[in-house]
Order: sequence, then C-alpha cells, then structure tokens
Amino acid sequence: MTQPVRILFVCMGNICRSPTAEGVFRKVIADAGLDADFEVDSAGTHAYHIGEPADERSQRAAARRGYDLSACVGRQVTKADFDRFDYVLAMDRQNHRELKTLGGDRAKGKLRLFLDFAPELGIQDVPDPYFGGGDGFERVLDIVQTGAQALLESLRRQRTG
Repeated sequence: MTQPVRILFVCMGNICRSPTAEGVFRKVIADAGLDADFEVDSAGTHAYHIGEPADERSQRAAARRGYDLSACVGRQVTKADFDRFDYVLAMDRQNHRELKTLGGDRAKGKLRLFLDFAPELGIQDVPDPYFGGGDGFERVLDIVQTGAQALLESLRRQRTG
C-alpha cells in the first residue's frame, strides 16, 4: 500500500483561506475517488484562532457551492508539520516567508505557494477576503477552486511520471 500524499494549507490565522483550501481540496479528491490517497489539513502562521471554526462567511460561501468546512478547526503550524507533510502550501508570499523561517532546512522541497500550481490565474497570493468587501469570500473561493483542481492535476502527473 502506498503512503498518502500529505498536504498542509497555511494562511495567517487558519480561519478563512487555508480552511477553505482544505475543504475544497477534500471535496475535489473525494469527487475523484482519491480520498485514501491524500491526507489534508490546514494551519495558521499565527495563534489567533486556535480551536475556533472557520469564519462563518467562509463556511456560508463554501456551503453554497457544496463544500463543508465544519470540520476545520484553527491551529498554528509547527516545525513538526514540516516533517509530517509532503507539501506545505502557503496562501500568500508573507505566509511563505514566515514558513520558510519556521521550517528552515525542513522546508526545502516541501514549501510552495499554493497558487504556484495554478499559474493561469496570473497571481501568486490568495487575497485576504476581509479586504475584498462583500464579495471577498466568494472571490477567494473562486481562486481556491481553480488552485485545488490544478494541484490535483499536478500531483496526478507526478504520480504517473
């Protein structure tokens, strides 16, 4: 039996962008019949929302599109996550810098920007939905959906050689 690919999505507070990515990617792999091939989690670079659920606006936007974020609970990323996960995917460049510092040598080969997998979007950062007005959470969801599909396709290509 092959080990599952372990993926950790990371934003600043683990309350909106990274739990959205976790929930969307879980559904993407479930729809593809690949649940057993992946382990997915999310975390934040800061300890603002440890133990809290995803933001209600993120949950509502996700639910309207058939994604469930109710199991996502805020936690802070640790150095041990770099040993546990195969991919540590930062939601933006600031998160990437903080993760690079935290992970040190452990981050090499594992740390990437989430949107590196979706260059067709033409952006590097998943924007913070709190600065996007009423549509911020919907825009983040649009971006994350594209990124999640691109991530799965990239991982499938890697597995098949």
